[in-house]
Amino acid sequence: MNNMNGYMSMPYTIELIRENATTWFARAAELPGCMTEGDSAADAVAMIQDAMAGWLELALEDGRSIPEPELWIIRAAN
Repeated sequence: MNNMNGYMSMPYTIELIRENATTWFARAAELPGCMTEGDSAADAVAMIQDAMAGWLELALEDGRSIPEPELWIIRAAN
């Protein structure tokens, strides 16, 4: 696969962790360094989608190998 829409439609593993009362951390487990934070769980989930798009766009431009997802999991911790 070598197009952005194809990769964005794949079920990458998203980890969602509540860090404190006002901060949620999210990362795409299969995409090294692809992470973000948000003020709410919904904010963090929306922001990780943007982070993933940026990560994938740069990887495609640079011709880097892009890992495929292992499975789709959303984990939430308080």
